[in-house]
Amino acid sequence: MSNLALPQVRSAISLSLRTSTGATLLAVLLGTPAAYLMARRNFSGRTLVDNLIDLPIVLPPAVAGLSLLLVFGRRGWIGAPLAEWGLRVTFTEAAVVIAQTFIAVSLFIRAASIGFGAVEPELEDAAAIDGATHWQTFRHVTVPLARRALLTGVALAWARALGEFGATIIFAGNFPGRTQTMPLAIYLGFELDLGVAVTLSVILVTFSFVILLLMKGLLGGGEEEA
Repeated sequence: MSNLALPQVRSAISLSLRTSTGATLLAVLLGTPAAYLMARRNFSGRTLVDNLIDLPIVLPPAVAGLSLLLVFGRRGWIGAPLAEWGLRVTFTEAAVVIAQTFIAVSLFIRAASIGFGAVEPELEDAAAIDGATHWQTFRHVTVPLARRALLTGVALAWARALGEFGATIIFAGNFPGRTQTMPLAIYLGFELDLGVAVTLSVILVTFSFVILLLMKGLLGGGEEEA
């Protein structure tokens, strides 16, 4: 574990923790409204939206990365307007966060929608009758009752973002100190320094094990309360 002192190892760990946390926050911000909508509303095109939510889960990582390049590249739908303002997304830390968010948000939405769907509508109606606004009902009734599913979704999204590889290497590149996350450093380590690859692999396994323990604790606690 002496490799932990190496600058490239510490940089990869720091970048991974920073970007995966940022991606998880984005997944929560973007995914919570979508999850609530899917759990509570019937609307035209629901089946299409449902399939689009699952698409990042089944999409080949290389295709996901290429898709992000087409959207955020200098000639992309979003990248071109940004380029006119002198802003660049591809091959930056922001690209890492976007790639991780794209891959992880579906997991959060699925877990959160299950939690929201399990909340009895009568409880929300009772809060509304007592004079609570929709936001107050959501914040003080719906979210607390669905918190275990939400926390499970957060854990899944964070773990998936932390281990993301394929879309990141295509969309953000593999630049040490800038876009090289732990999975990318492991990939490079197989060619340049196997010890670094092993060290980072052990760290990722440890993180994954901790996430599993947290999830089992949350789900187990929910069973005991039930």
